[in-house]
Amino acid sequence: MLDILAIANYRSLRDIVVPLKKLNLITGANGTGKSSLYRALLLLADTAQGRVVPSLAREGGLTSTLWAGPERIAASVRRGEHAVEGTVRKGRVNLQLGFAGSEYGYLIDLGLPKPGESAFSLDPQIKQEFVWHGPVLRPAALLADRKASLVRSRSADGWQVITDSLSPAESMMSLVVDPRQSPELLFLRESIRAWRFYDHFRTDAEAPARSPQLGTYTPILVNDGADLAAAIQTIREIGDAEALRTAVEDAFPKSQLDIEVNAGRFTLLMRQQGLLRSLSMAEVSDGTLRFLLWIAALLTPRPPELMVLNEPETSLHPDLIPALARLIVRCSDRCQMVIVSHAKPLIDALHAQPECHAIVLEKDFGETKVSGANRLNTPTWHWPQR
Repeated sequence: MLDILAIANYRSLRDIVVPLKKLNLITGANGTGKSSLYRALLLLADTAQGRVVPSLAREGGLTSTLWAGPERIAASVRRGEHAVEGTVRKGRVNLQLGFAGSEYGYLIDLGLPKPGESAFSLDPQIKQEFVWHGPVLRPAALLADRKASLVRSRSADGWQVITDSLSPAESMMSLVVDPRQSPELLFLRESIRAWRFYDHFRTDAEAPARSPQLGTYTPILVNDGADLAAAIQTIREIGDAEALRTAVEDAFPKSQLDIEVNAGRFTLLMRQQGLLRSLSMAEVSDGTLRFLLWIAALLTPRPPELMVLNEPETSLHPDLIPALARLIVRCSDRCQMVIVSHAKPLIDALHAQPECHAIVLEKDFGETKVSGANRLNTPTWHWPQR
């Protein structure tokens, strides 16, 4: 489980350390940095897939994603005695992302290439990476590190060089994994690759979930929800069929789901009280379809270590929000959850759960901060020097 999420110089997240628990609710007014925090988690997941540099490039490159404010905000500026002004940069240009838990921690440091070093002058380069044991990065806890093109890992016999020719665009998490030389890297990479992100399922008239789809064993719902019917059937056969029935009944009283199979194609049908025939997904409302997608995602028979939901309340009627909150809490019994939302009904419903850890973001001189955070209640975190 992630205990700490740390981000520096990514959009409005100039330097933020967020404590995490089993069920986390990220809230705040519009523009306070909720989406940036969600995308920062996505970038961390991309390191294990070898996609962190292309992902930053799609956002406009490192220069477009870096903190746009001054390197330091003087106390006199915060007091209103002086206006915000640019100064000569003293530190290096970098974007840093990291997390830590009771078992392992990981940190990646990205920067720009030296002038004339590469034709890809706007592509970020990975300057440093660290994997360590325990909640705090310190020399004695280091298990593997990367500086420039050199990657090394620690074993019982001391430090071993794994490679000295790693490309600046390649993460050691995706390319330098050896079960004998660096088992910790392999374990951590596979854990991160299993993280799941769900953001705005498609429910329009042409959405794949509304049409019959080829049915295959589906323990994990895909991001667009295309394999909804197969995912529901998989829950019935190897998952918690009673939890599935209860979730449907909780949201849609006296309703049931059926699966129709025709030449290998699965069609999800919904029987509702008072109707003479079942409804296909092409006939149900956007909100009904979206809730069924959340049921399939959250009742997965193969829960990951971390699941992140971005604004799951979209298109849902307020009457469905309490049922969604109960579904989220049930899922948090099996995996760590991060929910990003600004919808008051969902916030109130989750706040009513004792398991919920609320993290409220706010802006201060353009910088995202955790409301109420101070030196006493912020977890220890150190950004290493290059």
